[in-house]
Amino acid sequence: MLVLIADSGSTKCDWQLLDASGKELLEFHTMGFNPYFHSADKVEEVMNAHADVQSIRGDVTHVFFYGAGSSTEPLCAIIREGLQRVFGSADVTVDHDLVGAAYSTYDGRPGITCIIGTGSNSCQFDGEEVTEEVPALAYILGDEASGSWHGKKLLAARLYRHLPAEVEADFDATYNLSKDDIIDRVYLEPDPNVFLASFMTFIGKHKQQPLFQAWLAAGFRAFIDVHVKCFDGWKDQPVHFIGSVAYHFQEELRAECAKDGIEVGAIIKKPIDGLASYHLHHILPKLQV
Repeated sequence: MLVLIADSGSTKCDWQLLDASGKELLEFHTMGFNPYFHSADKVEEVMNAHADVQSIRGDVTHVFFYGAGSSTEPLCAIIREGLQRVFGSADVTVDHDLVGAAYSTYDGRPGITCIIGTGSNSCQFDGEEVTEEVPALAYILGDEASGSWHGKKLLAARLYRHLPAEVEADFDATYNLSKDDIIDRVYLEPDPNVFLASFMTFIGKHKQQPLFQAWLAAGFRAFIDVHVKCFDGWKDQPVHFIGSVAYHFQEELRAECAKDGIEVGAIIKKPIDGLASYHLHHILPKLQV
């Protein structure tokens, strides 16, 4: 038995191959697959072009894929079809990245798990069932505190000439983007959420700017109010965070959590290691029965 586990955001997907004992045999990375933006054909194309995938595709018996956007059966079916074409003899399971996040942070206690990366979302896990209280509304209507949320703030501020002069100069020198370039990338080209989130590196570089500090505080405050306080008993259980924005801006995140007395649990950049551990202890034994 060879089990392939994937944790996919909208930007990048981490993969681990485990044997029946839970030993890691291989780790590799691909672009992220989100059914809102990517077809089954795209999944198949990218996977078939990867050398590591070609070396194992005939031997994998189970695939567990947890991905951004895979929140309903029709959406899951897009990713599942693409993967099934590649791993033809494997049993392919596709579920939401929230489920993977909940599994990866589970410490034996009921808790709330939040994703703040390219996008954002949250769920509650009691050890048996993963539940959501509010939907993920993606980068146009939602994704509070995410990379795409902050990217929109930055680009709008640049185009409105609201950035401090030295920050504006550095932005222009770094990216050399005209207004038309930005509009095309956001409204006409693929993966606008990933484009928007790519500016978090720049925000991190200048995060001591009062304007950026205000954005970070407002983003995390909006996230907490919408995606944490929606759960009953949110004050009485740990709240875990996963994703690049949560990880790299955890000082600001912790400061906002402290205002509400939130018990911050794990803050991790990538859930794949915890996800593999969960499958070793909770999923693989069931497959071997």
